[in-house]
Amino acid sequence: MTARCVAFLIATLLVAPGRLPAQESDASVGPTLSRVAEYVENYYSRAQSIVARETVTVQNVGPNMSAEGFARRFVYNLHVDWVPSGDGPPEASLARELMTVNGRPPKEGDEQPCTAPKPITPEPLAMFLPQRQSDFVFDNTQQTRLDGRSVVRFDYRVRRPEPDKVSWDRECVSMDFQGRLRGRVWVDATTGEVLRIDEGANGPVDMVAPREQQRRGTPAVVVFDRFVESVRYRPVKFQNPDETLLLPASIESTSMSRSGGTRRSQKYSDYRRFVTDGRLVP
Repeated sequence: MTARCVAFLIATLLVAPGRLPAQESDASVGPTLSRVAEYVENYYSRAQSIVARETVTVQNVGPNMSAEGFARRFVYNLHVDWVPSGDGPPEASLARELMTVNGRPPKEGDEQPCTAPKPITPEPLAMFLPQRQSDFVFDNTQQTRLDGRSVVRFDYRVRRPEPDKVSWDRECVSMDFQGRLRGRVWVDATTGEVLRIDEGANGPVDMVAPREQQRRGTPAVVVFDRFVESVRYRPVKFQNPDETLLLPASIESTSMSRSGGTRRSQKYSDYRRFVTDGRLVP
């Protein structure tokens, strides 16, 4: 058990909704955010009828990013849960059903490493819902191109971050470091479609291991170094009725301490859509 098992989990999209004025954001990004909000609400209303295969590869790496040990591979059925109304802000999350572990069906008692995705996680686009946007500052707006499309690129950060929080689960450590997080988004200038989201955070942050973990071999202090993640989207065509939706293609992330870290790859395929009679249609 070493520091190379450390996982760093971002809690940005779990921030409670704020009621702060939005003047800190660039005025020029306002119309774009309105289009994105409308697009995301429409996206969730359609995406909740879609299931996909998520293939997750988790690899421990050393300080020089070289692989250490064998990678673990998990395959899930994945769908979006979307609750558009209620007492609080709308909630959107990704729900997973584990199908295989390293190519075989999961056995009773199988324990996934804490570096694997949780059964329920926040959906990346939820931050752009109208009720969530006031939690963030959006700025540094630029016109550019991505994959041949005219796009608007802008940065974001949490408007009123809480102090760093550290918690331990077995040999892994989770961090909520809202104040360190910075993100960048690429949005279609006309449709408001989100094409790419990058996030990152930098240390150093000293994370003191509980005595129980130290007795099991975890270093007394693990120094968080950096986290990077990139979400990419691609068009997916459906039939009966014919429709094309922009859906996740991949999520690539790396979490590093001074002595090593974890590289995780999430790939999305086999998109299927529920139709009114309960059939799944590719």
